[in-house]
Amino acid sequence: MNEDIFKGKMKQVRGDMKIWWGKLTDDDLDQVEGNADKLSGALQERYGYSREDAKSEIDKFMDSVADKISGKDDHK
Repeated sequence: MNEDIFKGKMKQVRGDMKIWWGKLTDDDLDQVEGNADKLSGALQERYGYSREDAKSEIDKFMDSVADKISGKDDHK
């Protein structure tokens, strides 16, 4: 998944992020600002993930919202 696209659609998927990672606060998401490295750090802090686990979780999330990010689910 292209991180630039993710960054541009951050507001669109912010609610999905809060559902996926319930321990992340609004402040955490504000600090992330669509930056995957910052999100990785927040996940490591809140969930105790290793760097590799955090990246894997981000990849899973991005895959799960790929249609929303790319605009393919606009008909829903």
